[in-house]
Amino acid sequence: MTQPGRRTIRCAVYTRKSSDEGLDQAFNSLDAQREACESYISSQRHEGWKLIPAHYDDGGLSGGNLERPALQRLLEDIADGKVDLVVVYKIDRLTRSLADFARLVDRFDAADCSFVSVTQSFNTSTSMGRLTLNVLLSFAQFEREVTAERIRDKITASKKKGFWMGGLLPLGYDRHPDPKMQTLVINQAEAEIVREIFRLYVQHGCLRQVEQDVIARGYRSKRRTFSDGKVTGSKPLSRGQINFILRNPVYIGRIRHKQESHEGIHDAIVDQDLWDRVQERLDLKSPKKSRRPSRSGALLTGRIFDETGDFLTPTHSQKGSRRYRYYVSGRLLAGSPNDASGWRLPAKQLEDAVSETVFRHIGGDVSRLLRSPTPSILEGVKRNLARFSRTMATDLVERVQVSAGHLDIALSANAIAEWFGVTEDQIDRGNLQLEAPFGVRRRGKESRLVFGAIHAAPDPKLVRMIALAHSWLEEIKAGILMKDIAARYGWQTLMVRQRIQLAFLSPAIVGAILEGRQPEGLTLTPLVTSDIPLDWDEQWAALGFEAAP
Repeated sequence: MTQPGRRTIRCAVYTRKSSDEGLDQAFNSLDAQREACESYISSQRHEGWKLIPAHYDDGGLSGGNLERPALQRLLEDIADGKVDLVVVYKIDRLTRSLADFARLVDRFDAADCSFVSVTQSFNTSTSMGRLTLNVLLSFAQFEREVTAERIRDKITASKKKGFWMGGLLPLGYDRHPDPKMQTLVINQAEAEIVREIFRLYVQHGCLRQVEQDVIARGYRSKRRTFSDGKVTGSKPLSRGQINFILRNPVYIGRIRHKQESHEGIHDAIVDQDLWDRVQERLDLKSPKKSRRPSRSGALLTGRIFDETGDFLTPTHSQKGSRRYRYYVSGRLLAGSPNDASGWRLPAKQLEDAVSETVFRHIGGDVSRLLRSPTPSILEGVKRNLARFSRTMATDLVERVQVSAGHLDIALSANAIAEWFGVTEDQIDRGNLQLEAPFGVRRRGKESRLVFGAIHAAPDPKLVRMIALAHSWLEEIKAGILMKDIAARYGWQTLMVRQRIQLAFLSPAIVGAILEGRQPEGLTLTPLVTSDIPLDWDEQWAALGFEAAP
């Protein structure tokens, strides 16, 4: 019997079975689960536990997702305040996905609802249960990160062996009909278009003229149909796309990986002689990689491209006496101003980001840039670098590629050798590739970059609240009630509830906030009023961090 004065805890039993087998029996698996849960609830009657009459049974449904009728009814009743405690036979009856489990517990917490597994030592109504949850999620995050590293390593190793590891199919190729074969097969109709584009460039030596001929002949980009039914492509080829085709080593039977290419196992579409002639003409036509600022003041003129291979051209606009500089994808200036894939980037901010990234790399451990860093060589290098400054950093840049979420910066071995006072063959080319993450902010049709690490400063109010949230979490684990913490500050309990979720931010996000690298606008108020996911990967995207940590 419930003790006088003890709060009644309304308990709901949830049951699930993956297959339909045996559900027509008089006493099936769902009944067995419910009976065990009801017995457990009865054993906790002295704690105020009381079973509600509603049944939440999902028969013949997988635990791989949350789209289950009974589970959705249960979640609705929890949100309406009808349930205080969810009881299941085993955790996997609720869900088999750790990511979904984190979302469910998040929704339970928002409604002051707890979760109990009767056959496992797991109960989120206690401080130990919540600690166990956090440990499980931490290990799940660790497992995801290790898995991601393994996948990246596997992709790198596979590309070195010449396998096609997925992505958007290039014009001229299709996937091998055997899904076990990780390679490409030639699409003869499209391949002839690719060969003709190469021949046209050899004939004209001008991308604009090739573009006109390609449009006149009706050549179009590759049509792609995705698994969700979305269709893209089949549009006239732009100058940037043509340049990307002419620079893509896949057409001579190679697989590109970052700044390198490896011998592929697929057949080439273009012969080596035609490829070499096209590359030679493209190099001659490319803007000279002068390391002096152009007359417009642009430091990266001729050395910055977007992910399609299109040049970013320096331009500017005038507002009163103030001049605004930009780097703009060539196709936006050549008649396609509404191309959503084009970039229009603030020049000063981008140049500062490149300079800062290069300066930090060069000013760090310079020995990693040398093949044989003997003491005498290092002494001479450090003496020469004493004159090196951030304003000189772009002098060492060979190429910058802008992609969604990051800049890929390739340094010039020749320029570094000149600064170091060594020969070019003494430079270790394996350490000349840098990456600078950034965020994207949309303003109308314009894309802007947000470099959190450039001239950033921590938000002291936000930092202090994160520290408080962690201290409150420790108090709650020790048995102190949330309402008592709120009373200490003269707050409503809701204010503590909103702020304590900061204790569950991922270490990567906390580190970014401590360094002042959070996205623009991510201050205390919007953060505590947001529905922060428990999954660390989801947090990174949900809070506006555009690039993965």
